[in-house]
Amino acid sequence: MANIIAENLLSQVDDEGRRQMMLDEIVDHRRLESAIPKSKGTYETQRGLTRNVRTTKGWEICVQWKDGSTDWIALKDLKESYPVELAEYAINSKIDDEPAFAWWVPYVMKKKDRIISKVKSKYWARTHMYGIQVPKHIKEAKEIDLENGDTQWMDSDRLEMKNVRIAFEEYEGNPEELIGYEEMTGHLVYDVKLGENFRRKARYCADGHKTGAPSSVTYSTVVSRDSVRILLTIAALNELDILGANLQNAFLTAPNKENFWIRAGPEFGPEEGTIFLVTRALYGLKSASASFRAFMAEKLDNMGFKSSYADPNVWLRAATKADGEEYYEYVRLVH
Repeated sequence: MANIIAENLLSQVDDEGRRQMMLDEIVDHRRLESAIPKSKGTYETQRGLTRNVRTTKGWEICVQWKDGSTDWIALKDLKESYPVELAEYAINSKIDDEPAFAWWVPYVMKKKDRIISKVKSKYWARTHMYGIQVPKHIKEAKEIDLENGDTQWMDSDRLEMKNVRIAFEEYEGNPEELIGYEEMTGHLVYDVKLGENFRRKARYCADGHKTGAPSSVTYSTVVSRDSVRILLTIAALNELDILGANLQNAFLTAPNKENFWIRAGPEFGPEEGTIFLVTRALYGLKSASASFRAFMAEKLDNMGFKSSYADPNVWLRAATKADGEEYYEYVRLVH
């Protein structure tokens, strides 16, 4: 019975555990304070032409699904799955002249028949994974735990913040006086780990998309598929053992190449409001991947490994077996 239930559950979700929702009808809408007003809905080009501002922010749509449930969905998300239905609703509700609709509704109605034949009419619910409600922020995580009568999401929060705390160094001065430093923010991302008995997972990420471009190079290569195949072949032909290892919070082992400070949010618990310098390659920073690769390259070099000319992410060093046979040890760096 357990296997049947699991198969039924998985048949209704995508690869990330998101449940497929089929639209019944659009029942309502609401305009948020962040919505662009009509007075700012157009702009003039250098050639003097008037164009519509392309935006969808500030609007939420209430939809009823085939199962009878209802949800408020961000306009930008529903537009991708049900553009025709949403355009028709906007016209019938007389909101098609609002900036969030005016730039795309006329086009959709003009190409209506063609769009209907091509669009995948489904919406993957972002509120649940494998039937488990997933919070968007720490406040919602507390509310879900309270409703469920457990502490699974908050436990994941505390574990993540304990692990990530090494990336922050308390600063007691005025952060505005820091030369060459930029303020940044961060947030928690939540997940459900299917292969670990639906364990709740939290990951603290820097809002790197809100920061300026770093002065250092951020490009970071990864090992190629061909290199992996070649190494597996070499191991098989020479009867070499293959070992695998995983670094917990790998990026946090590397120093941060960028200068940032952060004011701790509610995720930090009793340290909320504290000013921290970001000293490690926090997930989400533009240079995090490059910082980790450079750090690992230095460590491997200190251990006697040398980077391969053919693939810089394959490292090798000479070694000798117990029977005296000489061979090469290989390390492939994946991050």
